[in-house]
Amino acid sequence: MKRKFTLTTSQIILLGFLIVILLGACLLTLPFATKSGRSAPFPDALFTATSAVCVTGLVVHDTATYWSGFGQGIILLLIQIGGMGVVTLAVAITAFSGKKISLKQRSTMQEAISAHHVGGIVRLTGFILRMTAIFELAGAVVMAPVFIKEFGVGKGIWYSVFHSVSAFCNAGFDLMGVNSEYSSLTGFARSPVINIAVMALIIIGGIGFLTWEDVGTNKFRFRRYRMQSKVILATSALLIIVPAILYFVFEFSDMPVGERAWAAIFQSVTARTAGFNTVDLNLLSGAGLTLMIALMLVGGSPGSTAGGAKTTTLAVMISTAFSVFHNREHTHFFGRRIGEEAVRQAGSIVTMYLTLFLGGGCIISRIEELPLRECLFETASAVGTVGLTLGITPTLGHVSRAILILLMYFGRVGGLTVIFAALSNKPAPPSTLPQEKITVG
Repeated sequence: MKRKFTLTTSQIILLGFLIVILLGACLLTLPFATKSGRSAPFPDALFTATSAVCVTGLVVHDTATYWSGFGQGIILLLIQIGGMGVVTLAVAITAFSGKKISLKQRSTMQEAISAHHVGGIVRLTGFILRMTAIFELAGAVVMAPVFIKEFGVGKGIWYSVFHSVSAFCNAGFDLMGVNSEYSSLTGFARSPVINIAVMALIIIGGIGFLTWEDVGTNKFRFRRYRMQSKVILATSALLIIVPAILYFVFEFSDMPVGERAWAAIFQSVTARTAGFNTVDLNLLSGAGLTLMIALMLVGGSPGSTAGGAKTTTLAVMISTAFSVFHNREHTHFFGRRIGEEAVRQAGSIVTMYLTLFLGGGCIISRIEELPLRECLFETASAVGTVGLTLGITPTLGHVSRAILILLMYFGRVGGLTVIFAALSNKPAPPSTLPQEKITVG
């Protein structure tokens, strides 16, 4: 008797993202998706669609000057789908249509947003949709006066909506190429409104849907938060404050103090997930770029609009190291012990991301004959789904772009999701092997 083939939750997530990317690429090849009226080459459309769905922001063509209003609208739609998650939107559509949400759909949704249990998934989906709409609308309203003053009413409103969605979804796509191609938000480096609005949207989108729920339920009673929410908020705060201080002290020395402070904190916030920049990154020192690469690899938090290895992964690895230093048996946070499975997964994720980052950078550097540092910056940006660039992405050949596409895809769906999808049908070993000690360190 033949065994019925069924997709695992990991395979469903991977397939869902892949289908949306391919549909988006096909739409972007339509003649009216470009301002020139000529069809975009499929490899260029595929790269753009992947970057949008994987909320990365790396581009091979300037978004404002190459794509038409229709093309920009498709990109924005792909960003929204990718930011909220394909599975989240599928469950939402099913619920709104009045159909019953199956246990399989609930289980897939649980894995997609890193929920702790299946119960309450439909209610949580509604909460995610409501809060997303509220935050994106609020961001657009705040930024609208600045953009309307700069670009006029119609274009100003469109720019407000586009950049609000892009910032909340940690995508990094921008329309500022109308002033200067690939300039990102450098023209608004002195605007407190744009700086604050974009940073707030990036942070809110990057801390994760479950953390929002915890904050919404318990308000400012931090002690009542789940341990994961405490770890996410504490780690995120440290990853913003410490790099901001370092950037202020050691970088941007030719700027006035006020502008220097804005530049330092904005680059600290955007480096982990978002892909916007308010200064020319090529002016950063080697140390500044290295710090930015490290932040990009960390990324956002589980169940958020961001990619990367995740803040909790970094926190578990650091806490494990301290446990070893102090000869403690277990890793723990806030009076709670962390399971060995989480420690093993964190180690696997870090190994995987470092391998992809270093391997991709070395291959691109060899193929393109470019300096290794610039190539590593691009691969860190791709696998961390950040979108910051030193300007080499549009100049890369097809093989190098294909490598970045794969890195963006792995970075968004999650490295472990890819491995679980590939190996899920392999049976577990029937017995435990004999144990023998090995010396490390």
